[in-house]
Amino acid sequence: MTRTDLPRESRGVRTTPRREVLISGASIAGPALAFWLNRYGFAVTVVEKAGALRGGGYPIDVRGTALEVVRRMGILPRLQDAHIDLRRLTFLDEDGSEVASVNPHIVTGGVAGRDLEVRRGDLTGALYSAVRDDVEFLFNDSIDTLDQSGRGVDVTFRGGGKRTYDMVFGADGLHSRTREFLFGPEERFHRYLGYCFAGFTMRNTFGLRHEAVLWNTPGRAAVLYAVGDNDDVHAFLNFAHPDPPYDAFRNPEAQRDLVAAAFADAGWEVPGMVAAMRDADDLFFDGVSQIRMPRWSSGRVALVGDAAYAPSFLTGQGSSLALVGAYMLAGSLADRDHATGFAAYEHHTREFVTVNQELVGKGDAALFPTTARALEQRNDMLRNVSAMPPAEGRPAHSALTLPEFMPMA
Repeated sequence: MTRTDLPRESRGVRTTPRREVLISGASIAGPALAFWLNRYGFAVTVVEKAGALRGGGYPIDVRGTALEVVRRMGILPRLQDAHIDLRRLTFLDEDGSEVASVNPHIVTGGVAGRDLEVRRGDLTGALYSAVRDDVEFLFNDSIDTLDQSGRGVDVTFRGGGKRTYDMVFGADGLHSRTREFLFGPEERFHRYLGYCFAGFTMRNTFGLRHEAVLWNTPGRAAVLYAVGDNDDVHAFLNFAHPDPPYDAFRNPEAQRDLVAAAFADAGWEVPGMVAAMRDADDLFFDGVSQIRMPRWSSGRVALVGDAAYAPSFLTGQGSSLALVGAYMLAGSLADRDHATGFAAYEHHTREFVTVNQELVGKGDAALFPTTARALEQRNDMLRNVSAMPPAEGRPAHSALTLPEFMPMA
């Protein structure tokens, strides 16, 4: 078990005991929540099953209200320096011929010059740097059991440790074990959107720079994403699948076989992408889905980010919802007990979550049409908008104005 312990005595004398809390997950929602809870005077521990902070990863967006969160955290300049300058998005037909080449913001609904796109590792690194000197991190460990009582939450760690916390927070992603502890199997809250995808990196032998290329046939898409002048590209293989392939989620070879079968007769550069996927050591496979829950807390335990309200990558809002949710959860608890604070968190955040989750519907994602007719309609739309200026952004991205909470500790 690896620790990063903090010199808490340097923060000055407090007249009341600090509430001790545990956060499960050190990706985006977890460190963001840790940052704000620490600012409000909580003693924070973050437990992460991985042995270290995860670097690298595919590009993600920070938009709308989330930009104000990172500005208030003081990490906006660092993220601006890491911004990926994607200049062109080209759509290809089945034979590899160009359908349209557009400004990426026309498709994403982002705002050029304001919204950010960064590598996932750049965002997680910035968040970790902002909290590592004030928060205890337990790497290579996870929650084994948790039991609630009137005095707190008793936690047993897989590494063998035991502690009692005032509150516990699940920031452990789409397949959250904390959520399973509290509310039962994932299937109760899992809204499958009809697709699966595989993401990995491969050699950039295509001459791509600062651009993405997307190949489509009905129900299938292959994307090559060059984030800069690097020798590698991010590759994505997305395909319609009627039911969630639960048997494949924990079996990497089954994942590779499923993807290869879905693209067995594909043209363009897809055969080479499938071959690269077979050898990739950074393959990430999952279903395209959302988490929809009637409530996000139970007793002294609450969920945040994808664990509570994953919107799916089709919205481009997963990271932004995690950042905003962390800010709202911490602020709601700043001067309240857990029951009142959790209720305020849900009351003031749920509408923002819902409007962003509803950016997509089941099986009708504009980027990935499932029928020949829908694909042709999409292509006609792209040909007509290719000469248009970027849109002003989707209102959903900025549908919440961040409140000012109590003065920080």
